[in-house]
Amino acid sequence: MSESSAPGSSGLRPTKQRLAVVETLDSADGFHSAQEIHELLGQRGETVGLATVYRTLQRLAEAGEIDMMRTEDGEAIYRRCSDTHHHHLVCRSCGRTVEVEGPAVERWTRSIAEQHGFADVSHTLEIFGTCPACR
Repeated sequence: MSESSAPGSSGLRPTKQRLAVVETLDSADGFHSAQEIHELLGQRGETVGLATVYRTLQRLAEAGEIDMMRTEDGEAIYRRCSDTHHHHLVCRSCGRTVEVEGPAVERWTRSIAEQHGFADVSHTLEIFGTCPACR
């Protein structure tokens, strides 16, 4: 884990438990809920309370060090930040997440913002469906 990805760079004291949460996110593919991250920590032999996992994820998301997305049912899921802007196709059943490119969305977003005089615009896009394995 690099110095910039340590919880201390987000204003969090780098405790053993917080470092374990970050390391688990570093090694996990895709998005995971706080409960799933808590389970992964247990599988790795780490003793971290679920409340600590929730607080750490919330603070890392606020600091922009991890991506947070809400599933269709409103559950927050997390992953380490990607270096590129992207959109997601998310399975309603299993939560499988696929990054998709959306150049038309980028153009549309800029156009709508300009029409209404908005500047410094950002957006997120999640498309929900059912993946082939869950159909």
